[in-house]
Amino acid sequence: MLVGLWACGLVGLWACGLVGLWACGRQPCDTFVATVFGRRFVPPIDICSRRAIIVSMTQHEITSPIDLLDDKGLLVEEGWARRPLWRYDRGRIKAPWYRIKEWDYYCILSQKRQYGIAFTVSDLGYAALTSIVWLDFAGRRFEPVDSIKLLTRGKLGFPASSSAGDLKYEDAKMSIGYTVGEGERRIVANCTGFGNSGARDDAGTGQGTGRGLRCDLTLRQDKTADTMTIATSWKENRRAFYYNQKINCMPVTGTVEIGDERYSFDPDDSFGVLDWGRGYWLYKNSWYWGSASGVNNDKLLGWNIGYGFTDRTPASENVVFYDGRAHKLDEVVFHIDETDYLAPWKFTSNDGRFEMDFQPILDRHSAMNLGVIASIQNQVFGYYSGTIVLDGGQTINVDKMLGFAEDVRNRW
Repeated sequence: MLVGLWACGLVGLWACGLVGLWACGRQPCDTFVATVFGRRFVPPIDICSRRAIIVSMTQHEITSPIDLLDDKGLLVEEGWARRPLWRYDRGRIKAPWYRIKEWDYYCILSQKRQYGIAFTVSDLGYAALTSIVWLDFAGRRFEPVDSIKLLTRGKLGFPASSSAGDLKYEDAKMSIGYTVGEGERRIVANCTGFGNSGARDDAGTGQGTGRGLRCDLTLRQDKTADTMTIATSWKENRRAFYYNQKINCMPVTGTVEIGDERYSFDPDDSFGVLDWGRGYWLYKNSWYWGSASGVNNDKLLGWNIGYGFTDRTPASENVVFYDGRAHKLDEVVFHIDETDYLAPWKFTSNDGRFEMDFQPILDRHSAMNLGVIASIQNQVFGYYSGTIVLDGGQTINVDKMLGFAEDVRNRW
């Protein structure tokens, strides 16, 4: 969700003396295994580290608008919804400013053209972390630019709703503007220094050219189509909560210019997803997230899968979108060789409705450990193949649909 920002952001925090070092150990099968970021192999039959999702979920659906938080800072009603029905009010959060996290993340992929781009604007309380990442799947390389503003403390002006309100971030390094119109979302960005840090492959090699980046992209959103919206809390602290909406299957039109090169995105094969997040987060957390959007049998098909933090007993965020309708899934498990993220992945479900193989082509990896603040992140892009069973029993066969899946562990 906030992948690739830490290399810039955390170094900046460390340089400003805002972090220290301490030891942090975890027991096997817990989130940070054995050491702070000790790695382990997770065979397909061993889901020890994912044990929190084994309990069956109720999939409680919210169907009418309600306040998100009560006067005590507790979620009024937990569950999932097809629309952003909870009314978010930052002023009702009972948390220190550095525990409140807000972000808008867009990822746009073109299956035929074999490239993509991702944008993040986030305010983590102690800093705003912002990024633009160009993705070259044919060359198996990615090129990021990250920026940081310290001690923003929620002052960037994030909208209280995903359905309305614009957001603009600008500094000497880059500018990113998000605007929400009637049935569409527009992203305009400019980064004159793009390319200075160089493209990166899986070996971390590459040289910068300072080519600059400009883009103007429009994502078409069908307001009648279902989305995935969820509000859940942490068992350890019920005032800590995760409020999130994922909007999949948005056809994209526009261009990205990098130096003298021009890359077009056309709605026949280019689709975007929005990850809109607001919440009061605990210090240590991890998550697994997967997403894809495309066309199957001339109908829009996409999905959102994930778990790893908060108490998901009221609902999971596992949803398939087909022809504008949401088909709710229960439990989905990620099977990953964590010694090699470019090895094949597998996804299974407790009811057999989401069974996928995943062939990675690019790992957008970043890692940082500065003691108090640390992150290890692997956002892996690749192709999904397998079967989906819709609510009515129809089976959808998927063959090499471009998407991504990630494994993220943070202390923030």
